[in-house]
Amino acid sequence: MRVLKGFLWLGLIAGVAGVGVWRGWLSLPPQWNPWAPLDVNLAPNLLTRYKLMALRNDPQLCDQALATSGLRVARQADSPGNADCPLTNVLRVQGGEIGLSSSFLASCPLAVAFALFERHALQPASAAVYGQKVTRVDHLGSFACRNMYGRESGARSQHATASALDIAGFRLADGRAVSVLKDWPRNNADAQFLRQVRDGACDMFSVVLSPDYNAAHRNHFHLDVGPWWICR
Repeated sequence: MRVLKGFLWLGLIAGVAGVGVWRGWLSLPPQWNPWAPLDVNLAPNLLTRYKLMALRNDPQLCDQALATSGLRVARQADSPGNADCPLTNVLRVQGGEIGLSSSFLASCPLAVAFALFERHALQPASAAVYGQKVTRVDHLGSFACRNMYGRESGARSQHATASALDIAGFRLADGRAVSVLKDWPRNNADAQFLRQVRDGACDMFSVVLSPDYNAAHRNHFHLDVGPWWICR
């Protein structure tokens, strides 16, 4: 009974505090305020995935987050509602502080998660391992209107909503190329870098799949902002 009363009191206190923050009576740092816009400059935390999902159907909130991202993007027209894989609130990501092998389509949560990934996972890993920056991300694409693993039936892939990106490798400032396919199996600095990148990506993406997951991912990292959580 005492334990139950303790939980009830904790719930009441949390509820009152939540209302206080929402109404502006209590002040929290923006990264810990659920109602504050997502700022890419601030390190990801437990609220990051929640804030990313809030961007999906709110173009104004999306623009606020993108303004802190450093990404160059172009808004795309919504696809017809009768399309096999209809897209809404989608952007074409053209690059940012880091170059891209090509532009890619992205839902707003994917675009902002990618900006967080660049700033808080990719560049810190490169600085720690190589003492230099990554200058380009080589990817295999994002949007593809298909089921998971290209099967004829079954659940749609997160690629079907432009909510997933497959990354094959990276280019460093000194021109060095790091490849998931070639360098993941090795026991060297490149393999160490790739594992740090994979682990860091889990702080902002819902699903991160690497060659450790299965043979289908032997040549790339799959990063998505879907409803499931897995990092492997």
